[in-house]
Amino acid sequence: MVLRQGIRHFFPSLRSFSSSAVTCDAHISNIGKVPIKIPPGVTLTPSPTALSVQGPLGTTTVHLHPFVQLTFQDPNTVAVTVDDSSEKKQRSMWGTTRTFISNAIVGTSEGFKVPLNLVGVGYRAALEEDPRGKGDGRSGQRLSMKLGYSHVVYIAVPENIKAEVPQPTKIILSCIDKYQVGQFAADIRRWRKPEPYKGKGIFVGDEVIRIKTVKKK
Repeated sequence: MVLRQGIRHFFPSLRSFSSSAVTCDAHISNIGKVPIKIPPGVTLTPSPTALSVQGPLGTTTVHLHPFVQLTFQDPNTVAVTVDDSSEKKQRSMWGTTRTFISNAIVGTSEGFKVPLNLVGVGYRAALEEDPRGKGDGRSGQRLSMKLGYSHVVYIAVPENIKAEVPQPTKIILSCIDKYQVGQFAADIRRWRKPEPYKGKGIFVGDEVIRIKTVKKK
């Protein structure tokens, strides 16, 4: 009790200062508060419910909630805010919306690339024409992969994703949408997930697994 009174004697405003600081920090999104730089060649067109992002590689749209506000501080910078940051949903969507807009800008200006490496004896991949042609979300091309099965695995390439096979054991996917290219890479990886004993499988990017030792009887 004496110690507590002594602290208050030297720092009378300690309690009020600490509580206000915690309250303010709790209502701020560390990601959402960072302004977004707009590179040359990228145009943002906002509407009440969406933001259209147009760049050299294409055009995409980011959905906007009614409580999200965009402020163009200058021609090359946009800031994202919300009406009431003390509300949990608005605070969570603050940073999420900022991330979506940033990814859209990077995707339309630079694009996203995801490499996949086929590791295993006899594992091979090739890019060929899809006999079904274009339509229903297909680009007209498909991946033909030998993954140790008794049959060849065929995967149609979506129309908005570009696939390249520079080497028989390497596939490069590119797209302006980070989520779509990541999801397609995960779909390919699912056919032969990396296993921890021989280190075989389809590895996405710089993926590394820990090799386990086989227990001998």
